[in-house]
Amino acid sequence: MSGHPNDNRGGVITFLFENSIFLIAGAAIALAYANLVPHSYHHLIHQPNGSIAGHEVNLFHFIVNDIAMAFFFLLAGKEIREAMLPGGPLASARTAALPIMATLGGMLGPAGIYVAGALTFDPELTRGWAIPMATDIAFSYMVARLIFPRIGGKTHPAIVFLLLLAIADDAGGLIVLATFYPTGETNPLLLAGLAIGAIAIALVLWKVFKVSNFWPYLLVPGTLSWIGFFKGGIHPALALVPLAWCMPHEQTDLGIWEPGESHGKDTLNHMEHWWKRPVELILGLFGFVNAGVVFSAMGIGTALVSVGLLFGKPIGIVLLTKIGQAFRLELPEGMTNRDLIVVGFAAGIGFTVALFVSIVAFPAGALQDSVKMGALFSFFVAPITLIVARILRGPKRESNAAPTT
Repeated sequence: MSGHPNDNRGGVITFLFENSIFLIAGAAIALAYANLVPHSYHHLIHQPNGSIAGHEVNLFHFIVNDIAMAFFFLLAGKEIREAMLPGGPLASARTAALPIMATLGGMLGPAGIYVAGALTFDPELTRGWAIPMATDIAFSYMVARLIFPRIGGKTHPAIVFLLLLAIADDAGGLIVLATFYPTGETNPLLLAGLAIGAIAIALVLWKVFKVSNFWPYLLVPGTLSWIGFFKGGIHPALALVPLAWCMPHEQTDLGIWEPGESHGKDTLNHMEHWWKRPVELILGLFGFVNAGVVFSAMGIGTALVSVGLLFGKPIGIVLLTKIGQAFRLELPEGMTNRDLIVVGFAAGIGFTVALFVSIVAFPAGALQDSVKMGALFSFFVAPITLIVARILRGPKRESNAAPTT
């Protein structure tokens, strides 16, 4: 510490931005507002006050969910892209096979529990089968850092396994959203034409004109892709994801969120540096716009999402990992079976993406509100994970301690 009077303030600001505090605050404010003054909140967030492409919309809601959130998913796409670079955990079948199997289990387990419960209690809820499949990268990472110490100066292998699982989960989630949750009547030809055109323009900017500034990529092909997704019937918040493959980027990956990993001088990293903090503010607005659910909305959907995330995630992850191990795939060196169980619980924090899928899966109303509440409740998987870790792993070890078996 230098003792400069602004040091503490800077530390607080960094903490706020790096631990998704704005998202939590936005969701908390929305819950309080919606329950204390429900009519005012509904008017602000849901009352139509404009028209987009002939559809009446609430402009605030539309700008946050359909435009601003595109930058959140772009950053998620960036993490997926970098994990596929040489040296990255998705670069080879050998390093990716077991985490991808764990990811598959972490998607099938919660979805299976949810669908079974929906068919038993309320078949109308089956459309929300993808909601508990989500893993919130930021929150799960934050919890994992509290549990797993660095070993030999490097990130604990359980954290790397969790992050890879979460990134692969996001990739699967993006595919599920685009495939199974169209926002209206789909127009595949228009979507393909504009999306391919956007990719072609981006590649020309990169390969021919050697454009290194990220703004031309966002403003020209990014806008064209957004129009294509919006007009084509796919949620436009996913429209910028393809750009993660169409900007200049590093040729290797140092490792997921390792020190220095995000400080490259390439266009993709410059884009992340610029948008990282604005996206945290966007997530705060996203929480405010979407988390305003009255507590009376809790119902079967709430229970199904909560149970799917709390139990389906660890069961599915552990089960499919064990199947992978039966085929001689191995956990990362230094990661134990107890660590795997803890990782399974940490992956059950769906929150951001689960909330997003909730609003895509159901129209505004009682069903949407009930599953939204389940997505919000997944935040409480965090303290449950800490308790499970304490039981299975004991008190937090020193950073140079050897892992237990």
